[in-house]
Amino acid sequence: MPHSSSTPHRPALVLLALAIGSFAIGTTEFATMSLLPYFSQSLGIDAPTAGHVISAYALGVVVGAPILAVLGARMPRRRLLIALMGLFAVGNGLSAVAPNYHWMLFFRFLSGLPHGAYFGIASLVASSMVPPSRRTVAVGRVFLGLTVATIVGVPLANWLGQVIGWRWSFGLVSLLAVLTMISVHLHAPDTPADPQASPLRELSALGRGQVWITLAIGAVGFGGLFSIYTYLADTLTAVTQVSPATVPLVLSAFGVGLTVGNMVVPIFADRAVMRTAGLLLLWSAVVLALFPFMAHNVWLITLNVFLVGVGGALGTVLQTRLMDVAGDAQGLAAALNHSAFNTANALGPFLGGLAIAAGFGWTSTGWVGSLLAIASLPLWLWAVMLERRTRSARAATLAVSAESAR
Repeated sequence: MPHSSSTPHRPALVLLALAIGSFAIGTTEFATMSLLPYFSQSLGIDAPTAGHVISAYALGVVVGAPILAVLGARMPRRRLLIALMGLFAVGNGLSAVAPNYHWMLFFRFLSGLPHGAYFGIASLVASSMVPPSRRTVAVGRVFLGLTVATIVGVPLANWLGQVIGWRWSFGLVSLLAVLTMISVHLHAPDTPADPQASPLRELSALGRGQVWITLAIGAVGFGGLFSIYTYLADTLTAVTQVSPATVPLVLSAFGVGLTVGNMVVPIFADRAVMRTAGLLLLWSAVVLALFPFMAHNVWLITLNVFLVGVGGALGTVLQTRLMDVAGDAQGLAAALNHSAFNTANALGPFLGGLAIAAGFGWTSTGWVGSLLAIASLPLWLWAVMLERRTRSARAATLAVSAESAR
């Protein structure tokens, strides 16, 4: 439904304000992976141990998304978005001054807490400002901030890490969060909270089977992307043998893929959400399996990383899917989408790190990722079958009712 407010709002400016926040989140989430070689050396830890810092952020998202979404159920959405960005600014500012590994773990966990709730509420605000037939496109525009971050923010953060130190990268993210707070205050609609909203109503989403299946698809199927991306900088230097200056360029190819995916794929998802999700899972399974074969040539690995990025549109597609199956508990369901993807953010690097530590090499992350995408396909099929059964049951009930009316 369109938003209601005492003053008119331009959807384009609202989407831009929300996208600035997703740009800040995307920069810190993905730049931390590309900065892994730098902060691991600074903190005196090896690469697999440094991967735990990334997992700590992901754990913060998983924990924070449902808690903050439920606690903020009765808060006006604009005020909630500003509060979430405030917490995000504090967490990243503290990360910039972390004195050791253990404090870094805690500060990254703190930074991750508002991530999922922000994306969930921002997606609801965006979808409320456009016709129902363009919901996924609107959500995709919010996510464009995240994808552009992988093109501009991540390479910039990586460059800062090389030139003046990795701590400045987290400081930059904190400033972006403050800019988001100002932009949201100026442009987002100041609509009152839903009087029917309550923590209990939001928790009702947890009783819906389709919500859990959709979350599981994201938690498993998206792990492959994080499996290769976490160790991509190391793979480029150790396997592809490129110079450190080339690493940001390849990382930006991933961002271009994400951006293209989030601009094109939502158009098809607004016509057939689950079919699009299934095709994206197959796409990811194939391109991730090709990663080990393309990693030895800089042009081929750049192409592969771009194609892997296109598959990242799965996040936008599943966001809309959760809105469809959550009923009145859309706030929690939308936020849980990012708990699922950051479960993938923890699972992918963990399994990829195990493969590397076991001696299978840096490129083994591609095989890990492909297997994760394949493992999510039965979950997708289960969701489709349940949906068809539900539709058939409804059709039969309507037929019986019509016959009785005669």
